[in-house]
Amino acid sequence: MRGSLQSYRKVSVDSQLSEASPHRITQMLFAGALERIAQSKHAIDNNDIASKGALIGKAIGIVQGLRGCLVMDDSEIGQNLNSLYDFVLSGLSQANINNDTAVLDDVSEILRTIKEAWDQIPQEEHNITAHAS
Repeated sequence: MRGSLQSYRKVSVDSQLSEASPHRITQMLFAGALERIAQSKHAIDNNDIASKGALIGKAIGIVQGLRGCLVMDDSEIGQNLNSLYDFVLSGLSQANINNDTAVLDDVSEILRTIKEAWDQIPQEEHNITAHAS
């Protein structure tokens, strides 16, 4: 039953991704990272160390992906986001090593704040790039 549910979720996510704008994909990445962090916190609380490690690893991968998409020009926003992602990645590693749910709460709050700002971008600006005139 669990395998069927996971297969359904994968198909659902795959179909959403195929139709999603880059803005929507970024929103989905933030949501996925936050979900994995919440799940890893639950795993720590239940002493499920194997799941905790796998879930934090997935969250790290997502944050690394978000960080890799940054446009690193001279903008303060890009540099600030890069620093925040560094902090989040360090915190996730620390939480994994120390089973520290408080650190997971801290990094979740940072990601949630960034996601909320991202969610506030008006629809008409979703497809504007740095190179647009």
